Amino acid sequence: MLTDMHIAVIGGDARQLEVIRKLTELDAKLSLVGFDLLDHGFTGASKEQIDELDFNGLDAIILPVAGTNMEGQVDTIFSNEKVVLTQEQIERTPNHFTIYSGISNAYLDTLASSTNRKLVKLFERDDVAIYNSIPTVEGTIMMVIQHTDYTIHGSSIAVLGFGRTGMSVARAFQALGAKVKVGARRSEHLARITEMTFSPFHLSDLEKEIQDVDICINTIPHPVVTAAVIAKMPAHTLIIDLASKPGGTDFRYAEKRGVKAFLAPGLPGIVAPKTAGKILANVLSALLIEDLKVRKENTK
Repeated sequence: MLTDMHIAVIGGDARQLEVIRKLTELDAKLSLVGFDLLDHGFTGASKEQIDELDFNGLDAIILPVAGTNMEGQVDTIFSNEKVVLTQEQIERTPNHFTIYSGISNAYLDTLASSTNRKLVKLFERDDVAIYNSIPTVEGTIMMVIQHTDYTIHGSSIAVLGFGRTGMSVARAFQALGAKVKVGARRSEHLARITEMTFSPFHLSDLEKEIQDVDICINTIPHPVVTAAVIAKMPAHTLIIDLASKPGGTDFRYAEKRGVKAFLAPGLPGIVAPKTAGKILANVLSALLIEDLKVRKENTK
């Protein structure tokens, strides 16, 4: 239980509703910022403005998956209020205070380090990333079906990157009957790709390997699908870029050449917000319970 913990949930999309529901069940005291247009109410949770929030008594804040932008502004789907997280606010929090966010950026990293507060990046955790790969795969399949006039079965698909998402994507498309090749750089990844019966290739050979591909799915958050690569693709190739913004694709050149390319980094929150929210809620609640347990032991 999280009785006596004061947690602020600031901004976010439908995924945050599952987080709020879970923390309410665990008896946490919740302050909701950026939810004033939400009709639904939660017992034990109060809607507040950011300037009304008692930072002095906060144990933690939970930010959206995207965290903040480079000016500290938090995305608020359920509010027209402009919500900005500042260093002055965080400096007022207790020493044990923790910031939870899906991902981070230079602003958030600096905010945490300059105030000496703990920052937890949920999407860097293996459990969150692996669970999230499930709705990501389903969303990718949906996009491929929507934007092609041929079946996945029998298609030639290149998956770039063999991390937690890349592995799940490759396995799912192979199960649907696609001919899947996977590009990676690390020798151990190439070995695992071979062991899992995909066709491996080194990313340095991408320009050659892409010439017969119907669908290219990128999971690498660096410039990989460059203009030189796109120039070698068949005109009908579909590019789905699952990497975090700005992705790893030269979208300008893809448009110029007439190759369909889509950046889709937040598929879990789009295609399955309830499931994606439950994933975050379960991990967050476990982390908060552990944090509370440690603090109680330290005060004995």
